[in-house]
Amino acid sequence: MLRGKSIKTLQELEQDEIYAILSRAKELKSWLRMRKEHQFLKGKTIALLFEKPSTRTRVSFEVAIAHLGAEPIYLDSSDLQISRGESIEDTAKVLSRYVDAIVMRTYSQDRLNKLAYYSSVPVINALTDDFHPCQILADFLTIYEKKRRLSDLKLAYVGDGNNIAQTLLIGCSKLKMDIWVSCPNGYAPKKEVIDLALTNAKGESIVKVINDPKEAVKGADIIYTDTWVSMGQEEEAGKKRKVFQFYQVNEDLVSLADESFIFMHCLPAHRGEEVVGEIIDGKHSVVFEQAENRLHIQKALLNLIM
Repeated sequence: MLRGKSIKTLQELEQDEIYAILSRAKELKSWLRMRKEHQFLKGKTIALLFEKPSTRTRVSFEVAIAHLGAEPIYLDSSDLQISRGESIEDTAKVLSRYVDAIVMRTYSQDRLNKLAYYSSVPVINALTDDFHPCQILADFLTIYEKKRRLSDLKLAYVGDGNNIAQTLLIGCSKLKMDIWVSCPNGYAPKKEVIDLALTNAKGESIVKVINDPKEAVKGADIIYTDTWVSMGQEEEAGKKRKVFQFYQVNEDLVSLADESFIFMHCLPAHRGEEVVGEIIDGKHSVVFEQAENRLHIQKALLNLIM
């Protein structure tokens, strides 16, 4: 999740470190509502290097940086020399001489890793095709606010075994939260990620990857889904909609969950595809609380890292 001189992914964080991030985010959230100043990063400059479009990630980071008293610089990769062939290594070395940290949102996990390796300042993973740690930390903050605990819960993820599903597997297993991932054949998370989650769980919580969404959702405290077609997969849209049609979160599916379940989605959502409007706009939905908590998690991360 945090990368740079001291490399730490979400997998490498200890349980108490995850709780420390959540605790700091909760504290900064309360400070914002009390209008208590928290400009801990005055005089710092943070680059936002984005190779993928964004709404929540970009805005939450820019606002977080401003609240902390630092200056954000948004860098669209199409405006930089990397779009004309400059290496990611050289980009990392140059940016490190200008800014105090880099937030990167990109496609390839290897590309992020390479930027972090050659950077002399901290690098934060704001999303890759493999992982989305900032989102999942915000999700855990939301779950804690709604359920008052994180362990001894069942989270059911229904849909594509993408970066959200993979990061949930890592995070839930670290926190001893049961996680059931339901995907069609051929769309499961990577085996190495599932194996890491099973190792993390140590038999103290359940990690299941299955096909049947009904079995996954049965008795669930949290139901989570994401778009079936991620950025960069647009040419697969028609095929995936056919394959995933039985993985829609609708009234029939959620009727199998615990009666006090919460519904989560990292957004943007495609109403009528992975979820029906009645669910995402209904009383169980916490999707906009999740979106808000991105701001507080980004602030906590920047504060603790820098």
